[in-house]
Amino acid sequence: MSSALVAGIAVALAVFFVILIVKSLIVICPPNRVAVISGRKRTLSDGRTVGYRILKGGRTLRIPLIERVAWMDLNTIPLEVSVTNAYSRGAIPLNVMGIANVKVSSGEGLLENAAERFLHVDHSHIGKIAKETLEANLRGVLATMSPEEVNEDRLKFSHQLIDEADDDIKTLGLELDVLKIQNVTDDVNYLESVGRRLTAEVIRDARVAEANRTAESEQAEAAARRAAQVAQIDADKTIVEEQNALRVRTAELEAISRAREEEALVAGETAKAVASQALESERIELEKRRVEADVVVPARADLEARQLQAQAEAATIIEDGKAQVEVFKRLTDQYQAAGDDGHDVLVLNMLPDLIDKIVATVQNVSIDRVAVVDTGAAGGGASNGDSNGGSGSRGGIPGLMSQLPASLVAMTEQIEAATGVDILASLRRRDSDHGAEG
Repeated sequence: MSSALVAGIAVALAVFFVILIVKSLIVICPPNRVAVISGRKRTLSDGRTVGYRILKGGRTLRIPLIERVAWMDLNTIPLEVSVTNAYSRGAIPLNVMGIANVKVSSGEGLLENAAERFLHVDHSHIGKIAKETLEANLRGVLATMSPEEVNEDRLKFSHQLIDEADDDIKTLGLELDVLKIQNVTDDVNYLESVGRRLTAEVIRDARVAEANRTAESEQAEAAARRAAQVAQIDADKTIVEEQNALRVRTAELEAISRAREEEALVAGETAKAVASQALESERIELEKRRVEADVVVPARADLEARQLQAQAEAATIIEDGKAQVEVFKRLTDQYQAAGDDGHDVLVLNMLPDLIDKIVATVQNVSIDRVAVVDTGAAGGGASNGDSNGGSGSRGGIPGLMSQLPASLVAMTEQIEAATGVDILASLRRRDSDHGAEG
C-alpha cells in the first residue's frame, strides 16, 4: 500500500514538473501587451536583421536558455500638454493648454521602433518623451497661426497639430489617439482686447440691426395696413361679383331644374309606354310558347314518331329486300349449277303461281250453281252415233270426269307456249330418271 502511494506521489510530481516545464516553454500574450522574444536573429520586412522577434497576441514557444521574453504594455498614456509664451503669427505670445492620449503603436514596422526605444522603460518616462515632442510641435504650429485663429478655430488647430506631430510620434514607435486644446490665453491681454473690440462691434452691429429692424418693421406694418385695405376692397368687390354670379347661377339652375322635371315627366311617360310594350311582348311570347307547347311540340313529337316508324319500316323492307336478293342470288347460283334441268326446276317452282294467275283471269266470273244433266243411259250407247266410230259418249258426271285429262293437256300446252317448258316431258324424264336409279 505504501509503495502504491509513493508511486502516485512520484507520478503527481512528474506531472507537476512537466506542467512547469511546458509553461516555461509556452509564451501566451494578452491583447494589451507585446512580448519581445530576444536571443535569435531574424530579418524584418524592411531588410534589417535583428536579434529578436515580437509576439502581438496569441501564443508561441521559446527555446529555454537561448531566448528570453520581455514585455511591453499597449495601454494608453494620458498627457497634459501646455506651452507658455509661445509666439504666434504676429509676435503675440500665447499660453496653450491641452490633453493628449498616446500609446505604444502596434502597427507594422512601428512596433519594432517602440521595442528598440522603450523596452524595459516605465510608462512615465515614455509619457515624458511624448509630452516634450508634442509641446515642441505645438510651438511650431502656433507660429503659423494668428491668435484669433487659434482661439476661434480650435478644431483646425488640433488637426494641424496632429498632422505636425504624427511623423515624430511614429518615429518613436508611438501612436497619438486623442489631442484636444482646452484653453488659450495671453499675458498681454491681446485676446481680451480683441474680445472687447469684437464685443463693441457686435453691440454696434446689434444696435444698427435693431434700428434697421425697427424701420423695416414700421415699413412692413404700413405695407400690411395698405395691403389689408386693398385686400378688404378686393374682398368686397369679390363678394359683389360672387353674389351676382350666384344669382345668375341660381337662375340657370332653376331653368335646368324645370327642364329636368319636364324631361323626367316625358321619360316617365316613355318608360310607361315602353313597359306596356314590353308587357305586350311578354304576353305574345307567352302565347307563342303556349301554342308551341300545345300544338307544335305534340305535332313535332308525332312527326318524329312517324319518321322513326317510317325509318323502322324502311329498315325492315330494306332488310327483307336484302334477304330476298340473297335468296334469289343463292337460287340463281343453284339453278346455274343444275344446268339445263335448272330451267325446268325454276318453271316447276313457278307453276303454282302461273296456275294462280291463270285462275285469276276468271275470278270475276260468278258461278252460282252447276247442274249436270245426264243425257244417256249408264253403260249403254247413245242413240246418236259417234262420228269417230267408237262407243257412244257418256253423259253426266262420268262425261265430265272424262274431259279432265284433255283439259290438263290443253293447259300444259298453253304453259309450254307461254314459257317454252314441256311440263309433261319434264315429268316423264324425271320418272325415267327415278326408275333408272331404282
